[in-house]
Amino acid sequence: MKTIHSKTGVRKLYKEFAESRTRNIQVAFLLQDWEDPYNVGGMFRVADACGAHEMVFSGRTPVPPDPQIGVTSLGHHRRVSWRELGRNEEAAIKLKEEGYTLVAVEIADGAVHYMEYTYPEKVCLVLGNEVKGVYGSVMKHCEAAVFIPMSGKGRSLNVHVAGAVVAFQAMLGSE
Repeated sequence: MKTIHSKTGVRKLYKEFAESRTRNIQVAFLLQDWEDPYNVGGMFRVADACGAHEMVFSGRTPVPPDPQIGVTSLGHHRRVSWRELGRNEEAAIKLKEEGYTLVAVEIADGAVHYMEYTYPEKVCLVLGNEVKGVYGSVMKHCEAAVFIPMSGKGRSLNVHVAGAVVAFQAMLGSE
């Protein structure tokens, strides 16, 4: 086995995988009241990597052109569609009106293991505040919650890493 170094080779490998393994799904992310622009930049990289339809910012989530977002996103903030929808609950309501099924990535009553949930074809993954999680005012508009089990002492992953884990599972679907 040999490492692929050319951009053309990498694109071909990714394209072959996408054509054979991923499903036709529209993924969006709602970033509810994030505080750290570096997390937002990381989320732009995740969104680009998984072919997300868009990122939606609510509450006080930092937005481009914040220089810290640009540094972390490595330019991905210029490739991924994004918009601000103001208040957190209003953003959730608007996304539902647009036909998204809201799925919180959260440790919550009734949450399903992220690998056991059947993701709909138009899903918005709700990623809550780094410390307080998904607020109750937003959670009440979510049709489901999924969790990522942790084997170590930590309670959770970094928020944009959790978004990546769940988004890629949604793309792959149940095997």
